[in-house]
This record gives sequence, structure tokens and C-alpha cells, in this order.
Amino acid sequence: MLVQLKRLRPFTKPPLTLRNKVAVITGGAEGIGWETAQLLEREGAKIAIIDRNPLALQVAKTKLGNGILTINADVTHRDHMHKAINEVKTHFGRIDLVVANAGITPPPATLRTGNLKDFDTVLGVNVTGVLNTIHPAIEFLIEQRGHILVVSSCAAFCPPVAGAAYMVSKAAVEQLARGLKLELATHGVTVTTAYLGVVDTQLAKNTLDLDPIGMILNQRLPKPLQKRLPPIEAAKVLVHAIKKRSPTVIAPLGWLPYAWLRGLANPLLDKFIVRDASLQKSLRELEQRNPNNAHKSPLSINGDKHA
Repeated sequence: MLVQLKRLRPFTKPPLTLRNKVAVITGGAEGIGWETAQLLEREGAKIAIIDRNPLALQVAKTKLGNGILTINADVTHRDHMHKAINEVKTHFGRIDLVVANAGITPPPATLRTGNLKDFDTVLGVNVTGVLNTIHPAIEFLIEQRGHILVVSSCAAFCPPVAGAAYMVSKAAVEQLARGLKLELATHGVTVTTAYLGVVDTQLAKNTLDLDPIGMILNQRLPKPLQKRLPPIEAAKVLVHAIKKRSPTVIAPLGWLPYAWLRGLANPLLDKFIVRDASLQKSLRELEQRNPNNAHKSPLSINGDKHA
């Protein structure tokens, strides 16, 4: 029995006390990232916010004071992120927590007529950007037996309709976080994969309330999955998971059965979508809006675009 307990010991996860710990948050100047930064700061953590929006960084600095470090950088630039992470280490002397939160959402489009540059950009931010954030911090995290939180989405297991780039990116980053969790366990670093449903942001309203295809998709969701999470509530879920070093967290909880049963549910959902005449009509109308990859609307930027 003693031998078995010794074998299990590496898998125990002591809670993460946040006081005086150094937390790095990407996309931390707005949305979920900003709410998370404020909560972590109230827990006594030292905060470094990395964001591509210089004006939002200035506001964050004003609100949280000179004790925080703000860095203007784009997660898609590997060299810039390496420099940013090293700047955090030099400034605070350590890194205990990395919250890979920055993410973007493409304009509604089908794979047939959507702009493939948008597809590349989404994967560049939502997948490679996460790796660019975490990789330069790994050795520092190992020193502190620290923690990583990767913000995925319930979109990781949703039907990839009219926004496949986002669903693909969140499914990919789910596996990226899983790989980090399994490979870094031996070094004492823990990883949380956070699956968020519909967060009540302006983007969610634009996508689900004002866009015809979004309205139809939203109406097809079961009632428990239509519940919207305020950004502050999403941040509370993330911070609680960080403190517990939880391997996964899903919010709202209505998404939990779907997450468990996705292997059974998704084939049935696919059949339903293919046979849904109203939805298929909307998809054709969407393609007429964006013929021949002509869509030029900018992508929505920052780390609170989860649905």
C-alpha cells in the first residue's frame, strides 16, 4: 500500500496560493482577461498583462496602479512573446502562473466562401499564439512548480457551422493543453483547460442576436446551453480553477453533459443540421453574402470571444 501511495504522490495537486505569485495574462486588458486580472490582483497576485491594444493597457494601468506590468505585444509574434515573457521574469523575478486567454473570432462564413486568410489568422492567434505564450515561460514555471490555464471553449465540441475556424482552433488548443498537462506533470507544473460557453459580450450579441445564421444556431441550442455567462462570472470560474489546479473547468454547467457525451451527441447533431431546411437555407444565404472569399470585415479581437 505504501508503494502505491508513493506512486500516486506526483499526481496530487496542492492548492495554488495566489498571494505574491506572479501571473501573466494575455488579452488581459479587456473582457474576461481584464476581469481575471482584477480578481487575481485582489487575491494578492502580482499581475503582468500582455495585450495588443495599447489604449486598453493604459486604462488597465491606471485602474490597477503602478504595481502591475503592462506589455504591448501580439501573441502571433514568437520573438515578441519571448521578449515579453523574459521582461516579466526580469521585472518580478519569477513567473508562477500563465493564463493564455487571448483569442479572436472570425466573421460568420462557410468554409466554401469564407476568406481563408481569416482562417489562418484565427489559428495563428488561438492555437499558435497560445504556444507562443506558454513555451518561453515553461522553464520559469518549472522553477516554481507553477500553473497554466488555457482558455478553450465549448465550441471545441460544437458543430463547426458558419464559424469553423473558431471551432477548429478551440478543438486544437484543447489538445495542446492536454499535451502540456501530460508532459509537464513530471516537472510539477499543472494545467487547466477552461471550456466556456456563451459569454455575454458585445460579440456574442452581434453573432447570436443580430446575425441571421447566429440567431438560428442559437435557437437550435437546448435551453440550458443558451445561458450566457457575464464576463465577471467567467473570471470567477477561471480563478477558482487556478486556485484548485483543476485539470478542466466547464461553465455554465449546462454544457457538462454535452462535454461528457459529445462522442454520441455529435453524430446525431450532424444529421439534424444536414436535414434542417431552415438552417441550410440560411447557410446558402450566408454564402451569397460572401461570394468567392470576398468578405472583408475585420476579425473580432481579444480574449473574451468564447461561445
